Order: sequence, then structure tokens, then C-alpha cells
Amino acid sequence: MAEFAYVDQLPLGPNDTPMRRLDVAGYRVRGSGDDAVLEVDQSAIQTLADAAFRDLAHFLRPAHLAQLRRIIDDPESSANDRYVALDLLQNANVASGGVLPMCQDTGTAIISAKRGHRIQTDGTDARSLSHGVYQAYQDLNLRYSQMSPVDMWTEANTQNNLPAQIEIGLGQGLEYEFLFMAKGGGSANKSFLYQETKSILDEKRMLEFLKAKIESIGTAACPPYHLAVVIGGTSAEFALKTAKLASAHYLDTLPEQGSDAGHGYRDQDFEQQVFELTTQLGFGAQFGGKYFCHDVRVVRLPRHGGSLPIAIAVSCSADRQVLGRITPEGVFLEELERDPARFIPSTGLAEITDASASVAIDLTVPMTEIRAQLSACSVSTRLSLTGTLIVARDIVHARIRERVARGEGIPDYLLEHPVYYAGPAKTPEGLPSGSFGPTTAGRMDGYVAEFQALDASLVMLAKGNRSAAVTASCHANGGFYLGSVGGPAARLAQDCIRSVEVIDYAELGMEAVFRVEVENFPAFLVVDDKGNDFFKKDDRTFVGLSPTRLRS
Repeated sequence: MAEFAYVDQLPLGPNDTPMRRLDVAGYRVRGSGDDAVLEVDQSAIQTLADAAFRDLAHFLRPAHLAQLRRIIDDPESSANDRYVALDLLQNANVASGGVLPMCQDTGTAIISAKRGHRIQTDGTDARSLSHGVYQAYQDLNLRYSQMSPVDMWTEANTQNNLPAQIEIGLGQGLEYEFLFMAKGGGSANKSFLYQETKSILDEKRMLEFLKAKIESIGTAACPPYHLAVVIGGTSAEFALKTAKLASAHYLDTLPEQGSDAGHGYRDQDFEQQVFELTTQLGFGAQFGGKYFCHDVRVVRLPRHGGSLPIAIAVSCSADRQVLGRITPEGVFLEELERDPARFIPSTGLAEITDASASVAIDLTVPMTEIRAQLSACSVSTRLSLTGTLIVARDIVHARIRERVARGEGIPDYLLEHPVYYAGPAKTPEGLPSGSFGPTTAGRMDGYVAEFQALDASLVMLAKGNRSAAVTASCHANGGFYLGSVGGPAARLAQDCIRSVEVIDYAELGMEAVFRVEVENFPAFLVVDDKGNDFFKKDDRTFVGLSPTRLRS
């Protein structure tokens, strides 16, 4: 029988992340030596959470921005890889001004904390953390996305982005550690759990399994991704939680080798193999190329002999997480990048953005003419849209379906104009729009055939790939799906959106129907009226990647 030994499943090494000290009071050391305790007031905890979510809305880690720049500098990147990377860097620069958040989906607030055993508070820490979240979302131009169940089938927006997800565990010593995350719905929806068996614990079989599962993630969650794969776990929920932490690079200091003691570790050799696999998929940074992922983290965990959970999670282009800390020395937050412009190349921008590579689409003309313009283009064509878009998402689509069922017909605005699936953040004073990027298109797939048969939604704009049913409907009804770059919501608001007007269902707030006037709004033709789908594996051709490499 093995002797007893405590094993931390996720033993982290020293963390040398650069931190900045906040000008915050409300902490003090009582006693000395082994009897010392750190008393922390709730005011300090609330202020730290408030500051964290203010930073998360507008700033990114310098390492993430450096990875975007790497895409631009890599000669193997496709033209579309470089275009998306530059757009995301420019978006980060706009967001760093502190007015427009980097993404319109300002996310669910998630806080994971470890309170040292010699930290003393009055026990209301979760309440204070929630209050800090509330204050940030009240004061900034952020979006309220949390829906509360009124009954089983009815929901109401909480109007403050609460509740937050807060977990406080036990740590060691005189240190209170925090991981703050803002997780948008798109990337949260790309967390997956698979219950497998030992038969898959083979390098070749595991890579084949992961290739299929990673490919199924698609582009709807705004790549390039930080991808995490967890193999094993003492429970399904622990595997999923570990994957989320790993996607935030929170587990980077795990051991690099396993043992018979039962701790988890990072397999960096396998991480590189999985990363190379992602470069072969062809999706690239949303519209074809090499950079579907920035990087990959693979964590191997202990497991029950009869169970092999495998969890996959991503952090998207809005890579929003920040570390916090309260110690006897003060209250600290991770130092995020305040000057993202330094990552934007000083030369060669015109070549990357190349206006001549875009086809101008006039949205001011009748729908038949808009469709004729699009029909003359092939899938993968980069477009520049100018004119009127109608914004409507899930809730409006459901109400219009009910309206049709009552015999009231489709509203004219869905017949006369393209529909943009999006939901804006708050509009800053003096600007025409808040951050206003695209929503995952697949959420509306179930409405397309029905609406297009009634001559509505014949031109759709959003992010990510669509189902085969949508492609078939577009072929049958002469419709089109245009893909917008997922991620640069602040830049779109600043540079492309000229006016926003609520025209229907005003009571739905950010889920209302909007008329939006745009100028030089970038998009790609993804699905056409001939049944072609840019993301259909057998047909796609991407700049910079050979067909042989794509299908390897």
C-alpha cells in the first residue's frame, strides 16, 4: 500500500506576471511572524473587481498583441490571415481609448479566487466582487447580457450584467489571488466535453479525434484562438474547468512531466503537434489560412480507470482575462497593454488592406440589384458594404415567426434590406454607435429557409460558418450569407457605422430592430446563390495554402 501523500492536482510554479499597484486602502497586517494575518476590507475587494473589469473591456495582454503581430510578419500567413490580424490590432488600438469596448459582447463576469489561510475578511467577499462588477458595467459603455428565468420559458434581462460567476477557494499564506475573466457567449459556446475510453490513449488515435473535434469549433467564436485541450480528469466538471483556466494561460506554470503521484502536467511536445494540426485545417484567422489558433495548451490529468473525459475550450480574439492580487504590500492588477499601437506595423498597411482587393457593394439600391451585385462575385471575395443594414437577432426572429403564423406577414424591412445579426453595446455620448460587431450566425440558422421562402433575409451578414440547410436555402431562393470579421467591434463602430436608429420592438433594448447606415463595412462572401459555401471542406481554396496541405 502506498503511503499517504497530499497531491495538488494543479501544482503551479512561481508567477512572474508584471503587476501594477492600485492606489487602494483597506488592508493591514495584524501580528507578526507565523501569527501574522492580513485583514482585508470589503472596499478593497470591490475596488479591485471594478478596476479589473474596466481594464478587461479595453486592454489586452501584450503577449496576445505580439501574437497578432506575428501573423502579419509570418511569410506563410495568407492574405486573409494578415487582414484579420491587422483589423484586430487596429480594434485594440481604438478600444484602448477607454470609450468603446473591444467587443460588443462584453461578457459574463467570471471570477476565480484563492484566499490565503491567513487572510481575514468579514465573509461577504462574493457580494463585494459582484458589486465591483456591477459598478464597472454601470459606468462604462458595456452591454448587459445576463438573462434571468422568470419561469421555465420566459426570461428577462437583469439590466446590470449580474449575476457574476464567482468561486472562492482556499489558498496559502498572506496572499489573496484572483483571476478575472469576461467571457462572451460566442467563445463560451465553444466549450466541449467528450466522454471517451482508454482506447483513445494513443498518439495517432488522439490526433485523429482532436482534428475532427477542433474542426467542428469553426470560426464563429472569432479566431485566432487560444485553444486548450484537457485529457483526463477526476470528474467531467473538473476537466471542463481546467480547460477554461488553461485557455486563459492560467496554468502555464504547471509541471512539464507527469508522475505516479496523481498531479496534472502540461505536455508541450503534444501542444506543438496539436498546433501544427490546427494550421492544416485551412480555416485560418476566420477566412482562410494558417492561423486558426495562436497557440495550444494541453493538460493531462489523472482519471478514474473507467472514465476518460476530454475537454476543449477556447479564448477568442477578445482574450479578456487579468490577474489580481492582495498582499501585505498592496492591491495589484496584472499590467495590460496601454499602447497597442506599438504592435501595428509602420509600413505595408496599404498592401494588407488593399482597397482594390475589395468589391464595393451598394446597399442603397433595391434588393434585386444588391443580389445581382453579389451573384457576380465568387465565394471568398472580400466586399465593402455601403448603405442600409437591418439589425435583428434571435428574439426578433422568434417574434417575426409568430407574426407570420398569425397571418400578418414579414415586415418590409427584412424584404428590402440585408439583415445583420448583431447586438450593440451602449452608445457613448457624442458617437453614433457603441461597439457593434457581428453575432454567431448559426443561432439564426433555424429561421433562414422559412424566411427566405417569403423573400426575407435574402442577404445575411454575421460571423462564422452556417449549416448545410442554410446553403441549400440560399441555393433554392437566391440568397447570400456574408461573413464579417469577428472581433473588431470598436473599430467598426468608429470607422464604418454612421447612424443607428431603433425601428421596431424598442422594448427589447439591445435586442430591438435597428436600421444602421454603414460605409465601407468589410465583409466576405461566404455562401452564394449557386450553392457554394466558403467553409465547405471539399471546395475551399485559401490563399497561401495548397490543396494538398489543406487535406493532409
